[in-house]
Amino acid sequence: MNRKTLVLTSLLVLAIVALGWYGLPAIGLSPATPPAANAQSAGTVFDALELTLGEIYDQVSPSVVNIQVVQETSAVALDIPQLPGFPFDPSQPQEQVPQQATGSGFVWDKEGHIVTNNHVVEGAVDIAVTFADDTTVPAEVVGTDPHSDLAVIKVDLSPEKLVPVRLADSTQVRVGQLAVAVGNPFGLEGTMTVGFVSALGRSLPVASSNLLAPSYTIPDIIQTDAPINPGNSGGVLVSDEGLVIGVPSAIESPVRANAGIGFAIPSAIVQKVVPVLITDGSYEHAWVGISGTTLNSELAEAMGLDSEQRGVLVIEVTPDGPASEAGLRPSEQQIEIRGSEVQIGGDVIVAIDGEPVAEFDDLVTYLARNTSAGDTVSLTILRDGREETVRVTLAPRPVEEEATTQVARGSTTGAWLGIRGLSLTPEIAGAMDLPDDQQGVLVAEVMDSTPADQAGLHGGDQVIDVDGQQVQVGGDVITAVDGETISSFEDLRLFLMHAEPGYEASFTLLRDGNEITIDVTLGEPPASMP
Repeated sequence: MNRKTLVLTSLLVLAIVALGWYGLPAIGLSPATPPAANAQSAGTVFDALELTLGEIYDQVSPSVVNIQVVQETSAVALDIPQLPGFPFDPSQPQEQVPQQATGSGFVWDKEGHIVTNNHVVEGAVDIAVTFADDTTVPAEVVGTDPHSDLAVIKVDLSPEKLVPVRLADSTQVRVGQLAVAVGNPFGLEGTMTVGFVSALGRSLPVASSNLLAPSYTIPDIIQTDAPINPGNSGGVLVSDEGLVIGVPSAIESPVRANAGIGFAIPSAIVQKVVPVLITDGSYEHAWVGISGTTLNSELAEAMGLDSEQRGVLVIEVTPDGPASEAGLRPSEQQIEIRGSEVQIGGDVIVAIDGEPVAEFDDLVTYLARNTSAGDTVSLTILRDGREETVRVTLAPRPVEEEATTQVARGSTTGAWLGIRGLSLTPEIAGAMDLPDDQQGVLVAEVMDSTPADQAGLHGGDQVIDVDGQQVQVGGDVITAVDGETISSFEDLRLFLMHAEPGYEASFTLLRDGNEITIDVTLGEPPASMP
């Protein structure tokens, strides 16, 4: 009997015996079985379960490390992010002081590479790694990927002290199977907790250090009820065979501690991203250049389609992106459904490379699992009710969007503007013939069919190099909203976070050096972008 069968059988027998103890008919046990025999049977089962879990711990714990980090600022939390957003009180000043925190990681190979979460080491100025035998050594960052929340650090340690993990194929994981988490919750090294895989195919928003609502999501996330707490980030979630099925990264909880809902990045993404981080230091995700939403029955009927039709409704197409070059069409019509304004009329993606796409996460998951930047994929779409095939050559996610510009939206409860922008710097201001001390938010790009687009905001029309970074300049500069000064993108983000969809705001802009005022009716945040 293999370990998985043993554990599940043990749990089943425990349940059966328990029914017998409470005077209920016990399946497979004689009604005449005396309590003493039941207790002896239960003891045997417990012994087998304890042995199995002990073997898992002995196998895995030498590979899991405790990571202590000193960061430059207090803006990034090292503990597990809480969904749907990080706890944040904009009324409180955010002091920029060094801070210490702990996370988890695991040994990848005998060369000293350690895998952890990006949010564990983001902004780190000093990293120390403590192994199961209490050996503590310094580490340096080798590569990071915010879009998968993975990072690789490296230690200088003899190979015999390094015990690499073994990975499972997370695409074969099933709901209900045993899940064991090993990490350092609240800094308590080498802690093991046990539960089950609760759900599959979740999406995890990509968080950033400025707490901005993300534009991208990590797909194929594993949900578990194995207790996960701050400090577990970057550790391991393993199967009954001690194989890594995921990397704990976030929790859903009202109290910033375990509430039975934890999320782990699947091993399929880990296996794809980590080797590239080791060799290249970064990872290029395949990018389509659309935002969209799952087509539900109401949207389908509004577009004259069968109510059972499913797929991804294309809401926006990024100018000059892969989808734009392939001719995909965005939604251009607004209607009201149950009191909310929604967009319809765009292409509906129903398959990618012949694989059915029923919802938005199907598209994102396929891209993450099966494609790389530069690949060409075949999208089957519905356009005006007719099926067509479009070939799209995927590009890397734009560096400017990752490093420089931010999406002007609030939180999941805020309002949507529909621009990509960045805080104005003296270098950028000088390049636009503005005073060096001019403050505001430069509009780099206006997304199609968004509130900003409908109000007539202008995006940049020229790309320049600023300190080695490609920046799109020439667009409007937002300097105030409703008469309140906007000095940085953070000011704009906070305004949007507290604004309601449908609110009409007065934006003060600098356009070609002249000050103008434009009224913008803010909208609902759309779905994430693949």
